[in-house]
Amino acid sequence: MAKVIYGIFFLLFLLFKNTESRNYTRCGLAKELTSLGFHRTFIGNWVCLVESSSGKKTDKLSRKSDGSIELGLFQINSKVWCTFKKKGGKCNMKCEDLLNEDITDDSKCVQKVHQEKGFRGWPGWKRSCYMRYLPLLIARVCF
Repeated sequence: MAKVIYGIFFLLFLLFKNTESRNYTRCGLAKELTSLGFHRTFIGNWVCLVESSSGKKTDKLSRKSDGSIELGLFQINSKVWCTFKKKGGKCNMKCEDLLNEDITDDSKCVQKVHQEKGFRGWPGWKRSCYMRYLPLLIARVCF
């Protein structure tokens, strides 16, 4: 029964979400992350992670098999890092705030995720970025 209610809430959320979203370019994202304090050494990895996880879209939602939802540019999981309708989770934020165009709070949260799990916490990074040339290329082209 709880899964049905959760599914209905998820569908209603998708239907009525009222957020402004943003699609980044590769270099635009690299420069934005740098301005938010991400170290340039890892910018290529962050951009590659975002490309492989959300396609550089701030409003991306992905439902997981465990019933949780990955949200936003960095695809931060709702099961641990945020809660819906009120601040909570390890990032002490509302999940809905991960879907707007302001990635300042997303950036703070993703740094916490990274401290705990590293880049390997994202399957898309492992699949598309680990031991690949793309992260180095991004850093060279954009700066």
